[in-house]
Amino acid sequence: MSFSHTLMPLNRGDVEGMCKLFTSDAVIHGLMGPGTVESFRPIWKNVIESLEEHLQVDAIIAEANIVAVRFTERGKSVREFKGQGPTGKSYEITAIEWFEIKGNLIHRRWGARDTASQFRQLGFKQ
Repeated sequence: MSFSHTLMPLNRGDVEGMCKLFTSDAVIHGLMGPGTVESFRPIWKNVIESLEEHLQVDAIIAEANIVAVRFTERGKSVREFKGQGPTGKSYEITAIEWFEIKGNLIHRRWGARDTASQFRQLGFKQ
């Protein structure tokens, strides 16, 4: 799996393409706790439609079946997101994702991002 291209479905707004990157029993650890691909599908859709999120891979490190990616996340508030906006403001933050790979697909995923900075740049209340 080429992680420089893994984020491309998200950058194209392709939620189905994102979902196909994961094993059928994948666990995704996010801000609201762990979930399945199906539970994250509407979240990804909302982020794409509301924040026009775009990810740029800045660094990748891999060992065995573990891959860590540091990227720059950019977006713009164009629709309501979590009850706020749209503000028309843009944001740029650094984020990190940690993946466990199984059968050339993502089996586990953890993410860390500075949501406080993101919300501040977008003009959202925290």
